[in-house]
Amino acid sequence: MASKKVSKKVSKKVSPKASASAAKKAQAKPAGKASAKATSAKKAKASAPSKASKKSGPTVTVKALEKAAKKAAKKAAAKASKAIGKAKAEAQKVTAQASRASAKATSKPAAKKATKTAKAAQAGVKKALAKVVKSAKAATVTVEKALERAVKSAKATLKEAPARKPSAKPAAKAAPAKPQAAKTPAAKPAKTSAPALDVGARAPAFSLQDQEGITVSSSSLAGQPYVLYFYPKDDTPGCTKEACAFRDEHQAYRDAGIRVLGVSPDSTKSHASFAAKYGLPFRLLSDPDKVLASAYGVWGPKQNYGREYMGIVRSTFVIGADGNVQAAYRGVKVDGHAQQVLTRATVGQP
Repeated sequence: MASKKVSKKVSKKVSPKASASAAKKAQAKPAGKASAKATSAKKAKASAPSKASKKSGPTVTVKALEKAAKKAAKKAAAKASKAIGKAKAEAQKVTAQASRASAKATSKPAAKKATKTAKAAQAGVKKALAKVVKSAKAATVTVEKALERAVKSAKATLKEAPARKPSAKPAAKAAPAKPQAAKTPAAKPAKTSAPALDVGARAPAFSLQDQEGITVSSSSLAGQPYVLYFYPKDDTPGCTKEACAFRDEHQAYRDAGIRVLGVSPDSTKSHASFAAKYGLPFRLLSDPDKVLASAYGVWGPKQNYGREYMGIVRSTFVIGADGNVQAAYRGVKVDGHAQQVLTRATVGQP
């Protein structure tokens, strides 16, 4: 009789139905909490963009906020689901243990053992439930923190957005202002520039420094022919190609007794670097004030992508031994130009 009573008590305590209901509760409780937290996360996600959009509301910030909220909610749901799965497995294990203990409880020692097993199983279920609740709380905190960071980031972006707009407007206005600034000082030489030199005209006198800081003057070149080629800027694609073409033909120019001189507004230091980089054997004259360029009429208005500005018009002049202009080339096309000038200077053909 005593064993039957114990058996009944054990079966009451750990009956499969009770264990199954306990497992369902364990599953439902965290799942309900996790779903409730996920719902609150969605509400927070929905409300956060609307608040941010009232300030200034760039769509990029709202999208970032939604992305962060979805990612955090998904992560929290995954954690809760994992915890629920563990609790379910634990509950099934407890149910199986209780069933086995109940089946074996035919004597007092067996009944005691079964009771002990049942208590241990119940403790295990409680522990598993506690883990699930703790995991759900941690997931909720993660969602809340992610949303808080997203909202904070959105607010910071919204604060910066109006500050960038005014800075962008002056930048857009400043773009056309740059050529205007260049036009102001450059306009003086342009107005006083001599008209384009005609063939037979006297070559303008000059005295400029080359890449080594040595002064080269028209008087030092008296009695010998020379070529002056004007180019816009050192180490730019077109000017480099032109300089290398004169370099490749330099020996032929020397054999004909003709000096080659390049001229641009660049500094002597820039000329030295340019000449060293490409092995240029001839002198590059620095004309920073555009004095010689203006005298030859090659400093003037240019256009690039619809923008007008003042600059060097690529030009070449052949000066004879008598000091007069023998040939003039304006708006030069680089390809084949060095050979064309050499032919004109040596043979006299245009």
